[in-house]
Amino acid sequence: MQRWISTFLEAQAASKDAARNTRLAYGRDLKDFADWLARRGQHFAQVTQADVEAYLVFCDAQGLASATRARRLSAIRQLFQFAQDEGWRDTDPALRLKGPGRSARLPKTLSEADVTALLDAARDHGRKPEDRARNTCLMEVLYATGMRVSELVSLPVATVRGNPAMILIRGKGDKERLVPLSTPARAALAAWLSLRDEADEQAKSRFLFPSRSAEGHLTRLRFYALVKELALAAGLDSARVTPHTLRHAFATHLLARGADLRAIQTLLGHADLATTEIYTHVLEDRLRDLVLTRHPLAQQD
Repeated sequence: MQRWISTFLEAQAASKDAARNTRLAYGRDLKDFADWLARRGQHFAQVTQADVEAYLVFCDAQGLASATRARRLSAIRQLFQFAQDEGWRDTDPALRLKGPGRSARLPKTLSEADVTALLDAARDHGRKPEDRARNTCLMEVLYATGMRVSELVSLPVATVRGNPAMILIRGKGDKERLVPLSTPARAALAAWLSLRDEADEQAKSRFLFPSRSAEGHLTRLRFYALVKELALAAGLDSARVTPHTLRHAFATHLLARGADLRAIQTLLGHADLATTEIYTHVLEDRLRDLVLTRHPLAQQD
């Protein structure tokens, strides 16, 4: 079964340009399914629809969220579709199965005052001037662009050379998009680049945020911890502040100030507008106020 999984993941990388994190998630989900089958003395080649259904019931009994169960079924579906295409199976046991619907949870976000406090904390957080400059640059660029964490920490330094007004981001599925940089973000970039280039070891790196990690750049885990540190320094509840929360803040603040939903979709790199539409919750108060104050039949006090 491990050979099936490995071959499937290699094909995902080669034919669909699946991102590394996506492949890792598929691998974890399929390994869990394979382990469950192995305990029952079964193999992918003999799995029936009833077996897949039994596994989903098992996942539910384990208390897994509906989103997790839906993702696991998606991975299983794709594996068996691939197996059928390769001639490993004559049938697809997951073809007719429908997964649990994802709940339409509103994304957690931050107020503009919260973000200002985080940016202020970044300017003072760090033992050395280069640490503070890097932290400020990370936060300013993240809030100015709404980048995914993986996109931010692995950003090539060549992308930001020459004080650009816009930068090219390579996102999920190796898709590229242009995003503008705010004036504070450009200033933070210039300050960080100046200090970064003075360090011989860092100057040789092709990444904007070099590190001694295996990847050669700041890791997602370290940046996650840094954001938590900044939240505490800013006097915010660190439980509600993550790098992804700042991405949500970028989108909600733009929308609240009148930005077009399609433009936000492009900036975030969403393939489907439906993914972006969840941010429309921020319009609720503004639209209610608009109707109550501007509608010709609105009651006047």
